[in-house]
Amino acid sequence: MKKPDSIIFDMDGTLWDPMDLYVSSWNAGLKEAGVQKMVTKDDIKPLMGVEGKKVLSIVLPEYNEDERQEIYGFINRQRSSLIEKGQGNLFEGMQEGICQLSSMYKLFIVSNCPAGLIRLFMKRAEITEFITDEMAYGVNNMPKHHNMKLLIDKYSLQLPVYVGDTDGDREQSEKAGIPFIFLACGFGEVEKYDLKFNDFRSFTSHFLSL
Repeated sequence: MKKPDSIIFDMDGTLWDPMDLYVSSWNAGLKEAGVQKMVTKDDIKPLMGVEGKKVLSIVLPEYNEDERQEIYGFINRQRSSLIEKGQGNLFEGMQEGICQLSSMYKLFIVSNCPAGLIRLFMKRAEITEFITDEMAYGVNNMPKHHNMKLLIDKYSLQLPVYVGDTDGDREQSEKAGIPFIFLACGFGEVEKYDLKFNDFRSFTSHFLSL
């Protein structure tokens, strides 16, 4: 694999572990919306990185699409509030690594999250100044490979890579035609990848040495 000119990151499971935060926001949002249901980590973990509409159809199959979106509004407001309060566990070495990598590469974030959530995360993690741009599924309801290509075209990227933690991330990288870097500290199991790292520090060290 040639040295990249840019690095596009997934967010959840790649830059941080928001599992407890998400479970809390789902349950608080469901309660606020009057839905008699609760979710657990076991419910949410397999859905990390999945597009919002698919998640809602799995968790709330008894509701129609409009009702799901209304309920999701309650959940997302709870989630945003918790992020603003500083919840969610940043991966060790991530903040320092992003700062260091930004001196050598253009950095981006592409996630299947609601609109505005990436910017809240960047502010929470204090990395906003190091990220060139971001794109969330909630902005245009398009898959990751489409949004990767939007950034690739917008910034004329020549050798980008995508960094993620699930096999879905690997599939989207292949569709975008770019190498996939697997961070094994996240939520998924991936057997096919271009490079694999067990933590953010080792990932950072490798790309700083290129």
